[in-house]
Amino acid sequence: MRHRRKSRVLGRSPSHRKALLKNLASALFLTERDAELDDNAPKVPGRIVTTLEKAKEVRPLVEKCVTLAKNTIPSAKEAEQYAAPAARGTAEYKKWRESADWQKWAAARAPVINARRRVIQLIGDKQAAKVLFDRVAERFVDRPGGYTRIVRLATPRLGDAGTRAILEFVGKNDRVKKKSVKPAFATEEATADSAEG
Repeated sequence: MRHRRKSRVLGRSPSHRKALLKNLASALFLTERDAELDDNAPKVPGRIVTTLEKAKEVRPLVEKCVTLAKNTIPSAKEAEQYAAPAARGTAEYKKWRESADWQKWAAARAPVINARRRVIQLIGDKQAAKVLFDRVAERFVDRPGGYTRIVRLATPRLGDAGTRAILEFVGKNDRVKKKSVKPAFATEEATADSAEG
């Protein structure tokens, strides 16, 4: 009996499957990092190629992480208002630490820290969580959900002919429909002159 077991097994043990999904989600976030000088720079930011089944399984995890990060943006902006005016260890910092602004800053910063810890728990990668909170979440502030899309690829995977798919963020790699321009024909007089001559 199924007993409400709804997810795909993917031919792996539960711990192996969980690690696979964490790695796929963090790989998608890491494609958005600043990788100009990196040897292993992604070809297209915000896109990974995997099998269709894996993409469908990792999509809810990615969406959940983006939602967690997106919901902390107002708290982060509020915390910036009360941020420390000087570097740690200075006299101004010590004065700020004793004021009421420090308590307001700590109260505003708490949801952000809590969400970061939750995302790190979900995907297991601090660098990917940093990229998510710093770059990815800001793009989806006005979007209520559906941050990713899955596009099937026509060519199967070599070796086992598995169906491949692209998992990518919406908005950055969108296709833009261009309306074709109506060709400008020469006037009738110009065509008549060219026909005579």
